[in-house]
Amino acid sequence: MIFNETYTLANDVQIPKLGLGTWFIDDDKAAHAVRSAIDIGYRNIDTAEAYGNERGVGEGVRTSGVARGDLFVSTKLAAEIKDHAEAAAAIDESLRTMGLDYIDLMLIHSPQPWADWRGGDYAEGNLEAWRALEEAYRAGKLRAIGVSNFQASDLDNILAKGTIAPHVNQILVHAGNTPVDLIDYCEQKNILVEAYSPIGHGEVLKNDEVAAIAQRYEVSVPQLCIRYTLQLGAVSLPKTANPEHMRSNAQVDFTISDEDMATLRTMRIEDYGDAAAFPVFSGM
Repeated sequence: MIFNETYTLANDVQIPKLGLGTWFIDDDKAAHAVRSAIDIGYRNIDTAEAYGNERGVGEGVRTSGVARGDLFVSTKLAAEIKDHAEAAAAIDESLRTMGLDYIDLMLIHSPQPWADWRGGDYAEGNLEAWRALEEAYRAGKLRAIGVSNFQASDLDNILAKGTIAPHVNQILVHAGNTPVDLIDYCEQKNILVEAYSPIGHGEVLKNDEVAAIAQRYEVSVPQLCIRYTLQLGAVSLPKTANPEHMRSNAQVDFTISDEDMATLRTMRIEDYGDAAAFPVFSGM
């Protein structure tokens, strides 16, 4: 059962391979969604300050009826925070907002503020934010620390000048967008990749070739896409507030052939429709 499967981070912390993404789940609905997911069997819950639902996610975790130590909860520093004092304050604020004594994983959400996506040089600011994460990690507030949307050059900055290597890089990975070089680089550096939007923000559902492959395995397109990211060696973080979708997303006990993996790996989806308004789907 996928819920029982974990990866081991560089610091020996165990992280469940399948998680629940909570982007676009409103704060007043997040607690119910999280409780539903945990009741179904999910043990990995991902949120971010930018999602505006940390309070609800924390409530769902606290009221789930499952021991806190059996759950893995992640959140992220706002992408705009590139200052040590501001980052330290934001870490404590996330803990207060979620009502948790510790957070299992905290990430820098982006190497650039969203308004300057893939723009200017924020190397020093990222190091300042990273220093605050390192301090919170050593203080026991965080069990693991990492980054999100970081390219190899952004990782190099942290690896060269930080004192703790990132445990995780959470990036956009799905059939149609597989950054092979970056995934390989993270593997070389013992940085676990987490795949957000493994169903391509829904765009993969429109792809006939993916649908044909899924049909051969007698699975749904979302199930194929989630299994694809798992076989890449990544944590998969499909987002849904629908309990039926949560159950279906976890039914991934099948193996994609090497040939089909190669086909999925080389697919390209470049148009995310209305979602292209979000920097991560802009194609930059």
